[in-house]
Amino acid sequence: MDRFIDALCRLFGLMMVVALALMVLMVFGNVVLRYGFNSAIPVSEELSRWLFVWLTFLGAIVAVRRRLHLGSDLLIARLSRAGKRLCFVVAHVMMIYMCWLMGRGAWQQTLINRDTTSAVMQASVAWFFAPGVLFALVAGLILLHDLWRLFTGRLGDSELVSVTESEDLPPTDRHTGMFVSDR
Repeated sequence: MDRFIDALCRLFGLMMVVALALMVLMVFGNVVLRYGFNSAIPVSEELSRWLFVWLTFLGAIVAVRRRLHLGSDLLIARLSRAGKRLCFVVAHVMMIYMCWLMGRGAWQQTLINRDTTSAVMQASVAWFFAPGVLFALVAGLILLHDLWRLFTGRLGDSELVSVTESEDLPPTDRHTGMFVSDR
């Protein structure tokens, strides 16, 4: 399961790079066209906005996997192993509940807007809300997997603290950008 989740996160990372590159090209191209040629590509603004939403949610999934979301370990780091385990379970149950709430809301918005088309692209607005559903499903799966690893004894003590300070991050491979420990 770890390999599958890691492969999925690598795929999401690649998708984020492509989305960001497309956004830069479209926005820069539109600026050049507007100021240089008094024209524009109308679809670029709307598509850039949609790509940004997808990029944000894909990045949030990768951040959940790598435990890079904001947090504080001031108290947790000082607790005993049992205290850390309890806090880990409580935090993960709360995050899974939030994923459920977010997924339910995003799913409802997706269904409500599936027959509505966007102004310029004429694409279903459901695609705008779909990354929320994807995030809820994949992040929930990652969190459930972490709980399963905890209860089966496969989660190390160092992983009980779910916050990583930027100074504590492992070194990254300069060619792939992946953490060296991910290999």
